[in-house]
Parts: sequence; structure tokens; C-alpha cells
Amino acid sequence: MRPFAYVKAADVDEAVRAATGPGAKFLGGGTNLVDLMREGIERPDTVVDVTGLPFDTVEELPGGGLRIGALVRNSALAADARVRTRYPMVSQALLSGASAQLRNMATVGGNLLQRTRCPYFYDHASACNKREPGAGCDALGGFNRSTAILGVSEHCIAAHPSDLCVALAALDAIVEVRGQDGTRRVPMADFHRLPGDTPDVETALAPGELVTAVELPPAPAAANSRYRKVRDRASYAFALVSVAAALEVRDGAITDVRLALGGVAPKPWRATEAERLLLGGPADEGAFRRAAEAELASATTREGNAFKARLAVATITATLRELGGTAR
Repeated sequence: MRPFAYVKAADVDEAVRAATGPGAKFLGGGTNLVDLMREGIERPDTVVDVTGLPFDTVEELPGGGLRIGALVRNSALAADARVRTRYPMVSQALLSGASAQLRNMATVGGNLLQRTRCPYFYDHASACNKREPGAGCDALGGFNRSTAILGVSEHCIAAHPSDLCVALAALDAIVEVRGQDGTRRVPMADFHRLPGDTPDVETALAPGELVTAVELPPAPAAANSRYRKVRDRASYAFALVSVAAALEVRDGAITDVRLALGGVAPKPWRATEAERLLLGGPADEGAFRRAAEAELASATTREGNAFKARLAVATITATLRELGGTAR
């Protein structure tokens, strides 16, 4: 284990001050950071423990939204009656991730910051631009079954691993962060970055900024929502393809639709083209499939992951079909 300094932050200001130096990392649940430190991938000079900060509650917002503290445990959020009723896709996404023991430790803020599970990222003998900028990407011509097909670049094809973030992207969540310059609010769509030529820069966070909360805006359509996850085994596996969808139908026409994909892109992928084609149209199988195919038309596939485009179309269609049968 590489030596590092440890700071137990008494308040937010102390946490931000302690993390402004190079090589500092915040510690919440530790379910990803500690593993990466053991593997020698994360090598922080300072670990700032924020578990004592008052960010562990879910609060009502005016108008019917929810403010979720960054230290709320995944299991607690999944069990919250307001989440299960107003945003079922969020609860379902959380319950499909990891194991019960890990969900009891993992935090909402940490979930947003977890790093890819690409095997080349974890293998020090392999070239990985995300782990070591400029090293290359062995996944491009290697084993790439689990890698991304949307939003990729010639420098990185790693897929984002989070389930929760897919649901948050579909719901237009807002991430509240605190830094030396105060508090700012980042739309979920802008929080994670596509790799481009800097795949090691994964989020919009500035050095030392701390995620303090996530806000879910009121979304009536979200009451009729689902999170569907396709994976190699029934539990404790990352998504090959996942879909977070919400649908509202009136008089046979789609009046609101929210759609995001996981397992297929380096960030939670908001399916804006599919939403555009669906809105105002009929809630039928043909429309669902055409919208899904349009969304995947820009996919960049390789021999190992070409199946993902077909799987994504089928999963989107099946999820919307299910929601269409129960839509208001």
C-alpha cells in the first residue's frame, strides 16, 4: 500500500480545503476507491473522509421533487417510499446494481464518480489512456465485448458502469457540488464527459469539488417508469445494455418520454433522438422500434461488441412496450 495522508473532515469547508491539493480523493462508502487503491490504479496523496458530513437525508423540494444527499446509501434510497412511488426507475436501477452488502455501503455521490470496469483499465500490463494518458487503448483491437458503441473515440471505448446514473440522466437530475468558489449546480447531462482525446477526464468537477447532493425535479411521467438491465448473469454483474424509460400517453399519443441507456457509452447516454421521434407519436411497437433503431444508427461497433446495437434496440422496444401497456 502506498502511503497517504488521511483527513477526517469536520465540515464541508474543511473537506474542500483538504482536497484542493494535487492527488486528493474524497472517501464516502469506499466501494470503488478502496478497490482501486488496492490495485494501485488510484494513488491519492490525501484521502479526505467525508462520512461525517450531514448529507445523508432525502428531502422534499417545492413542487414535488426530491433532494438526495450525497451520502445517502444506495440501499436506503432504493427503499425510500417517495422514490419507489414517484421515480420507480431509480429504485429499480439501484437494486439491480452490485450486492446487498455493497448497496448498504455505497453512496449516491460515490455512485456518480465510480470508474469504468473495462478489463484493460484494471490491467497494469495493458495500454489504457484512461489509466495512463497517452499510453494507447488495447481494448480497440482486443477483447471488447463489454465496451461502448456510442460516444466513443479512437482513444477510449470503455463503458460507464453505473446503473443509478442512467436513471438520473433520464430524469434530468441536477448535481450540486461545493468547491472553493462556493456551490454550483451541474445538469446530469453535463456532469460526465465523453472521452474525446482526454479519456482520463471523466467529469465536469474541478479539483477539490465535492458532490453534496442530487436533485430530482418533479416529473409526472416518471411514475410510469422502468429500469431494464441485460447482463451475463442475474446478479452482481454490470450491464451489457440497460434502459431507463418513462412514458406518458394520452388518447393514444405519447405526451412525455424519458429515455437513457447504460452499458453502451462512456457516460450515461440520453437517447435524445429516440425521444424526439417518439414525442407526439403513437405508443405502438412500430414506433418504439423505429425510434430505437434511429438512436443506435450512429453506433460504432467492433467484432466483439456489434451485438450490443441489436440488443439495445430490442431492450428499448421491450421496455417501452411494457410501459405503453400501463401508461395513463
